Amino acid sequence: MSETRSKNLPPWEALVMVAHYLDPQTLALASCVSKSWCQAMSLDVVWQPLCSSSFPSLSNLKISYPSVPYHRLYATGLAAFKRRHKPPSKPRISIDNILFTIQLSTKGVPIFTIAEAASKMNNNQVFKFDVDVKHGSFKGIKGLEEMKVTWNVVLKGWEAIFTMMDWQGKLSCRAVEGWFSEELPCAGCCSSEVGSGIVADLKVDMKVEKVSVGILRVVDWRYVSIEDGLRYLQHFLLPCQCDGM
Repeated sequence: MSETRSKNLPPWEALVMVAHYLDPQTLALASCVSKSWCQAMSLDVVWQPLCSSSFPSLSNLKISYPSVPYHRLYATGLAAFKRRHKPPSKPRISIDNILFTIQLSTKGVPIFTIAEAASKMNNNQVFKFDVDVKHGSFKGIKGLEEMKVTWNVVLKGWEAIFTMMDWQGKLSCRAVEGWFSEELPCAGCCSSEVGSGIVADLKVDMKVEKVSVGILRVVDWRYVSIEDGLRYLQHFLLPCQCDGM
């Protein structure tokens, strides 16, 4: 009976010929049929054109590392492609979970202090929030005065706090003042060597008595989305998910 079955199996050459017409997913499935099918569906002659057309840079590695099969190179390239195009996960915090504390002071005396839930502040579908200040708060402020500007983001319940801006300098005579922080620290849990590419932005409009805060990308000076801003802040306000690893 075993002899009859062996005569009915397709010859090795036929398997290879068929393999040339199969897509990568079908090749992977076909390689699970048997050991001989696995060998035929994994040959370099089958995977080289697929790897060269989809991931040419990886295909060239075969010159330096001839022992690495093309199907392995293809699988590596495909995994990297999926990771790169994977949509970002939803933030673990929401606007309802954070509040902003903003303080302007001169000569150690507070001009005004704001502690406001982010969800109650006006925003424009990006991470930029406006809040009105008490009428008359800017009265008596003179140009060239020494000012200190602080903006903190606080996790609900005061469980954690992250300083976005801590600036000190002289105030000009303009009705609208604005400040940028230094580049904010990288959000990576395990490294602080690379910059984040974003800065905190704080503006004071003394004419309409309004304060605006936001997060900007330095590459194009546009405000980040609310979700991107929350994803950044969660690294500093929530326990790092790689803790204990």
